[in-house]
Amino acid sequence: FKAVHHPPTFETAGKVPGLQVWRIENLDLKPIPKNLHGSFFTGDAYILLYTSNAPVPSYNIHMWLGDECSLDEGGAAAIFSTQLDDFMGGKPVQYRETQKFESTTFLGYFKKGITYKRGGVSSGFQHVVINDINEKRLLHVKGRRAIRATEVEMIWSSFNQGDCFIIDLGKDIYQWCGSECNRFERLKASQLAISIRDNERNGRAKLQMVEEGCEPDAVLEVLGPKTKIAPATPDDEKVETLNKKKGALYMISDASGSMREEVVAQTSPFKQAMLSHEECYILDNGMDRNIFVWKGSKANTAERKAALAAGQKFIKDRGYSDKTQIQVIPAGAETTLFKQFFSDWRDKNETTGPTKAYTMGRIAKVDQVPFDASTLHQSSTMAAQHSMVDDGSGKVQIWRVEGGAKVPVDPSNYGHFFGGDCYLILYTYNLGGRDMHIIYTWWGQKCTQDELAASAFLTVKLDDSMGGSPVQVRVTQGQEPPHLMSLFKGKPMIIHSGGTSRKGGQTQASSTRLFHIRTSSSGNTRAVLATAASLNTNDVFVLKTTSALFMWRGTGATDEEMKAAKHVEMFLGGNATPVAEGKEPADFWSALGGKAEYQTSKTLQSCIKTRLFGCSNKTGNLSVEEVPGDFTQSDLATDDVMLLDSGDQLFLWIGNDANEEERNGTPKLAKEYIETDPSGRRGIPITTIKQGAEPLTFIGWFQGWDPKMWDTDPLERIRARF
Repeated sequence: FKAVHHPPTFETAGKVPGLQVWRIENLDLKPIPKNLHGSFFTGDAYILLYTSNAPVPSYNIHMWLGDECSLDEGGAAAIFSTQLDDFMGGKPVQYRETQKFESTTFLGYFKKGITYKRGGVSSGFQHVVINDINEKRLLHVKGRRAIRATEVEMIWSSFNQGDCFIIDLGKDIYQWCGSECNRFERLKASQLAISIRDNERNGRAKLQMVEEGCEPDAVLEVLGPKTKIAPATPDDEKVETLNKKKGALYMISDASGSMREEVVAQTSPFKQAMLSHEECYILDNGMDRNIFVWKGSKANTAERKAALAAGQKFIKDRGYSDKTQIQVIPAGAETTLFKQFFSDWRDKNETTGPTKAYTMGRIAKVDQVPFDASTLHQSSTMAAQHSMVDDGSGKVQIWRVEGGAKVPVDPSNYGHFFGGDCYLILYTYNLGGRDMHIIYTWWGQKCTQDELAASAFLTVKLDDSMGGSPVQVRVTQGQEPPHLMSLFKGKPMIIHSGGTSRKGGQTQASSTRLFHIRTSSSGNTRAVLATAASLNTNDVFVLKTTSALFMWRGTGATDEEMKAAKHVEMFLGGNATPVAEGKEPADFWSALGGKAEYQTSKTLQSCIKTRLFGCSNKTGNLSVEEVPGDFTQSDLATDDVMLLDSGDQLFLWIGNDANEEERNGTPKLAKEYIETDPSGRRGIPITTIKQGAEPLTFIGWFQGWDPKMWDTDPLERIRARF
């Protein structure tokens, strides 16, 4: 990175994969501890940096402005954002974000939701109070895909019957559900409530679900005698993320000393050849509240540095809403949203259309910086720079929950997790001569309610036996955090979809087993027992039969995935026959029950961002909203119709509880979605499928698909975690 004048806090920027967050305090940058990421004061401005090093390093810088933040703080945020971009050699994509109008990229970092707190630096509000048992606040939770909780006045008139509210009293947290609040919203509000308990209170607060009309005394004591609750209100801001409008393309230059713009094309779709590397451009999609500034690799330095300012001026000159999002994009790091305006986009070395953004030019190797503070125990500012407490080389002890007690797991089986079990993982590492502890409680998707309850009790017991010093982290199968995945000494974490590891109680391993191996963007690897339908061109699979062992490598698989597959091969005991995609022997297919359709889509191979949208009329009109971040099977809302765009085809997934208007109105929306696609994509197949009858071509987009997921009620499953 460049040695330019920059705040000392930038020294750690981009050194480790994951998220770093700073708040602007007195025109200086102060790091926010990791366990408070996702919580924002509305009177403040923040800078966020997201680093991903798979398959090559790439960076996103976000400047976030609260509704009440001052002009000075907003100005400082723009300067710091530009300085950070400059410090990182102009490689990051820069985003300008405003409260309640964040990009899906930004929302994707906070799958459990975002909290807006009242106040800010100027009014003395700090981020650093953890375990604050004197906390008293009321959060109004809204949203089905992107969850936002806004702090409101602690009075009965703040409530309404259609939403969930979190009454946070420090030691006790109540999730209050209005009588008209639907199941999926309850589920999402519960995830946020659990996150507050686990992160802000280190697992030490008691969490309870309260129905409207059944408020306990503790709640009435704080809020006073109950008054009439307002009826449900439709959302003021109708969320609509289909790209209805066209874009326009302008070339900008400061050749004459002042920034001027020249029309390149009045309306999309554009051709990639319209962009010259000697220039900078603005792609105007202001009607959808989006502006893109593209920086050519050979454009002059002054123009490149002024890109964010040029975007802000453009918004002002056009009279667009000040909530308009800005993306500043260096050539070679184009985002999916930007590329969709071009009919013929090709990434470097690609021949098949839109692909994952890659970064041009040399970037300093992303080195692990030495860890010198604990994010999880102290609010030390240094700690906030790191996405993991350490490199996972400390001491690991694992117990399985059995008959209400904890039974040690044989160390030779560490790293194997069975979906029918619950586990306690105690991790001990040394920090400044002191032993620090984390207790991970891992819940399999098929474990019993008794085991769930016992695991919660045993976690508390273990915590108490250690003087209450450990940090508790609750983990559900398939949602393992990077640090937990790093504890197995370079081996992948191997997840068996069902069964148990108990002696005698072990389900007989099926004679044919297929393991799906995939590396996350943070570089940790997970191997999941899968079905033939999961086969896809982007990953590695290990297939074990009674007589053979195969290692299948998809065209788009990485070397890390191959390395992890070697560990699965050792566990299955044997030397696997390597199988390259497209050169499979007949006995490979016969072991899988015959050659069937699997996910070979070119777009999967070239890593196009597959997008998932929810179509719902819960707010009164039929609206469409994108699911932020990496989506999973649990993002399919059973009371909605979902739209999955895989690039070369569109799926409409109909949840069993979707209402008539959603079922009838969505096909029309899907057609409109394709017809208004800014890239000019037309006539691609639209497949309508029903919950429970998903074809292989759909299942292939979800890792570790569980055909029995909906046999139990998701709301009951999450309630067991209270």
